[in-house]
Amino acid sequence: MRNNLSFDEFDLKLKDYAKEHKVPIILDEGLSFLLMLIKAHGAKNILEIGSAIGYSSIKMVKETGASIITLERNIDMYNEAVKNIKDANLEDKIRVIHKDAFDAYEELKNSKFDIIFIDAAKAQYQRFFETYETLLNDKGIIICDNMDFHNLKEDDMNLSRSVRGLVRKLSNFEEWLLNNKNYDTSIYSIGDGVSVSIKKG
Repeated sequence: MRNNLSFDEFDLKLKDYAKEHKVPIILDEGLSFLLMLIKAHGAKNILEIGSAIGYSSIKMVKETGASIITLERNIDMYNEAVKNIKDANLEDKIRVIHKDAFDAYEELKNSKFDIIFIDAAKAQYQRFFETYETLLNDKGIIICDNMDFHNLKEDDMNLSRSVRGLVRKLSNFEEWLLNNKNYDTSIYSIGDGVSVSIKKG
């Protein structure tokens, strides 16, 4: 590694940065589950929607050897992700695109992925899913993190109106997933909640 840190030290450095700068990254339990799914599926090509600081994409590549394209619209997060991926010597395995996910589709429309991992703006989960499912290989998997959204409930009047609206959108998305006949979907109370939708053959 270019910063002379061990992988464990590097992981800790990224976690500390995320905590200090209040950057949401995948929880350890959710990450372990994600890595298990990638290995079990033998996934080689992954699309990640929501890079943040590059933590999850770095972990996915280090643990599975997959190749990843990751999308990030925030310029500060994009720059941090690029820096961290470079420090991890993984530029040849991870491509970071600085675009809104919906704008990036045109650039990626001829690509195919074994897994699509969605961990971005929660209110847009269904649009992300519907936009990018066309790029999923047969029997591919779409995974969404933060489905429990910190166990918040729509009827909690202590929450702001906007947060209650977001919780409602996630709940509606979950119902839509479970009723989507093109996928076998399971929802797991792992980490902050994970949905796994396997494309039917």
